[in-house]
Order: sequence, then structure tokens, then C-alpha cells
Amino acid sequence: MLQFDTLIIGSGLAGLTLALKLADRQKIGLITKRALLDGASGWAQGGIAAVLSGEDTQEAHTQDTLLAGAGLCDEAATRYVVEHGKRSIEWLIQQGVPFTRDNTSDTGYHLTREGGHDRRRIFHAADATGHAVQKTLIEKVLKHPNITVLEAYMSVDLITGKKLGLSDNRCYGAYALNTATDEIVTISAQNTILATGGSGKVYLYTTNPDTATGDGIAMAWRAGCRIANMEFIQFHPTCLYHPHAKSFLISEAVRGEGGILKLPDGTRFMPKHDTRAELAPRDIVARAIDYEMKKGGFDCVYLDISHQSVEFLQEHFPNIFARCLKLGINISQEPIPVVPAAHYTCGGIVTDLSARTDVSNLYAIGETAYSGLHGANRLASNSLLECLVFADAAAQDILSRAQQSAPLLPEWDDSQVRDADEHIVISHNWAELRHFMWDYVGIVRTNKRLQRAQHRVQLLQKEIDEYYANFHISADLLELRNLVTNADLIVQSALSRHESRGLHYSRDYPETLAVPSPTILTPR
Repeated sequence: MLQFDTLIIGSGLAGLTLALKLADRQKIGLITKRALLDGASGWAQGGIAAVLSGEDTQEAHTQDTLLAGAGLCDEAATRYVVEHGKRSIEWLIQQGVPFTRDNTSDTGYHLTREGGHDRRRIFHAADATGHAVQKTLIEKVLKHPNITVLEAYMSVDLITGKKLGLSDNRCYGAYALNTATDEIVTISAQNTILATGGSGKVYLYTTNPDTATGDGIAMAWRAGCRIANMEFIQFHPTCLYHPHAKSFLISEAVRGEGGILKLPDGTRFMPKHDTRAELAPRDIVARAIDYEMKKGGFDCVYLDISHQSVEFLQEHFPNIFARCLKLGINISQEPIPVVPAAHYTCGGIVTDLSARTDVSNLYAIGETAYSGLHGANRLASNSLLECLVFADAAAQDILSRAQQSAPLLPEWDDSQVRDADEHIVISHNWAELRHFMWDYVGIVRTNKRLQRAQHRVQLLQKEIDEYYANFHISADLLELRNLVTNADLIVQSALSRHESRGLHYSRDYPETLAVPSPTILTPR
């Protein structure tokens, strides 16, 4: 059995930040199911929204967030995050993150603007902010003597008092599969943090990495935590449409710097959908693109930034410029083919302002959590900010609490199962799940589509539960099991919302209710 003061499951910005903020006073275990850089944080292009400029205000950032969230943001959580934005950026600068400089700005840094923001407030490192931040923090994590990094370890399930037959509702650690050896290890910890990201891989088309299988959300649900607002899946409007460009995102900042969305014949279409045109929030832009594609029978639409100079594009979007050029698209001379794709899970595990869940000693931070910040639609570049702010909040709460005694945890028992005889069941079920979620639970929904999806989810759950009970587990089986749980939560949430709001648009309920309320699911 491995023992730590704090176990962090996930190596994105939230997990790395928390590890560094605890490590001087605690022994930390950080597990990640692939390599440290493989999470969604490293893929973030745009940047981090925060108010440091004298030309901006916290109230303006707060109002932009509340407006994008379509009435469902928790105002206390929103103000808490915005108020701590300056401190979070300053901490990253202290760590050595190379944000793009601009000596003409009163901050000393170049600030860009993205959809839904009424002014420039996005700190960025060219168009690869996530990679720059992750690389900087990973170097510090690997050097810290109190942090043990376990790569290629996938969490199986949380160990709670309820599962141990105890009277308390406390988390004592987790079981994890070493995917290199196929051994399951028991990890004991005073505190356990879920920082596992979202569930974008439940959809056929997504901007997310392969690791985004909703593991933390599913484990928390099985452990007895409430889950909220899972119907609000953000579809990023502009994913590169090319057969060899798997999950490559064209940053929101391209539209922030003047990119225009056009139909194949060159006609601009966003102004007729929203007065903010290309700078409308993501839900509006994604729905507009989806509408135009279906109306015209198009495979994609086009994002045109060719009016900017080559020098400007190479300075501000070096990775996008290079990737497109490698695929034969010169963005200084021609528009970029784009389509919407599943991008961000706005709902998740219900937490308070200290990132605590319904289970004692269990925390959730980042995309896997529902802090109340994002409401019915996430404002661009608020996600990395949320990771930083709530990692700091969790660290403060953990360090303020006394150590507790813990029971000896049982080893994983697989004596009653056997090796699987057919692995094709997993791959077939995975493909079926992602296809029907895309077809039935996508950008535009109907009751009939959702009911079809629910029926198929229930059939898959039964098959997977039987498979899980009888065979040795694998990483593919664990991910499929977690994805089906996430799909079930998304469909349940969508069926219970009898209105259209933010990212959830229903043809059966096109109106918006006067009094908004979050969708909160409670385990039986």
C-alpha cells in the first residue's frame, strides 16, 4: 500500500498547482493515467482571463461571466474567482510562466480579447498558453522532493468509509491500476483530490485529448457525491476540419483578433444571428454554425483571418499558423475550414468555495468540478483561472485541518474474476456510445432524441456492469465504464431541463424560463 498525506488524481493545471502549494508541508502523491503533459490543460491555446489592467474592472469581468452563464452562474463563486484572478496570474509569473510581453500595456503583458469579453483581459503565451504553463509547473513538480509522480496509473475507484462498512462518510484514498504492469495498487491518503478534467470523449467529435473520459465525475457519483448541470456541454465553435487534424482547436482568440466566419461561398453569417457577431459567446456561435451547416448541407464553414499580415499571424498564432500550413492551409491567404466539437464540461461534482465535495476529505477542482462559476455556458479563458483559484482554496482548507487516523485499507480483490475472452465488446460499445451521444445529445436536442439515447445508455450500462463484474479490468474498460456513467448523467440532466438555456437547446422547449435553477442529481 502506498501512503500520502494528499493524493491528487490528475496532472492538469489544477492538480499541479495544488501539488506545489501543498508540497512544502505535506507528502504528495500525484497520479496521471498517461504522461504529465497529456491532459487538456496543455492543449489550451487562448489564455487566462484576469483583471490586472487599469483599463479593466473586476465588476466588468464578473458581469461578462454572469451574462455568458445565462442566469445560472453562482454569483458568490463568480465574484470569488474573479477577485482572486490577479493573485493567480502573479503566482504563475513568479513560477516563471513566459506570458507574451507588451511594453505599451500598463500590465507589461499583451492582453487579447475573446468572445463574451467586453475588453482585453486574456493573459497568454502566444497561442500555446496551456503548454507553456504546464511545462513550467511540471519542471517544478518533478524537482520537488515531497511530490511522488506516478505516471501511467489510472484510478479505479475511491475508497470510502461506506465501502469499508464504516459509519462515516469519508474518503480514505483510491485504488489505481498500473497500466504498465496491470497491477492494482491501494493508495491511502488523508485527503484525496479529483482533478481529472471533463468528459469530452463521450462525443464522437471533440477538441479534448483521449484522457478526457470523465473519470473523476463517475467515481464521485459512485461514492455518493451530487453532480450538477451535466446537460451544459460546451461545443467549441471552431475545431479544424481536416481528415488529418485530430482534435485541433482554432483558438477563440482568432476571432478576437478579427477573424470572420463565412459560408463556403464567402458570405458572412454571424451578424444575422447575434449583434456581437463573431464575438458572441460560444454557445451562440456554435449553434449558428450548426444551423448554417444543416441548412446548407455543408461539411464545414470557414474562419477567415487572411486580412492580417503574415508577421501578425506568426507572432500571435504561431502554432495554428504552422499546423495549418503543414496541412496545406496558408491562413494568411485562405480561410480555415472549421466545425463545432465537444469542448468543455460546464457541470460536474458539486463543491463549495473550498473545493470540498459531499464526501469528507474528498475535493474536486478544475473541469471535473461544479463550482458554480460557469453556469449554463463557460466564458472563454475562465477555465484555467478556475483551476488556479480553487487549487489555492483547496490547499488553504487542507492545510488548516488536523490529521485524522485512518484504518488499514484492504487490498484489491480480483480472485473471483477471469481474463476477458473478447476485447472487441469494449471497442464496439465505445464506438456506439460516442456515435449516439453525438447524434442524439448534441448541439440541438429533442425529447425523442434524448429518450433514444437514454434507452441505449441503459443497455450499455447493463452490459458493462456485467463485464466489469466478471473479468479482470483494463484501462479501456475503466474508461468505457466511466464514459457511460457520464453519458447517463448528461442525458438525465438534459431530460429534466424543460427549457432552452445557454448550451442546452431543446426544440421541444425553445423558451427560457423566468426563474433559472441548476440541475442537481443525487445518487440513490
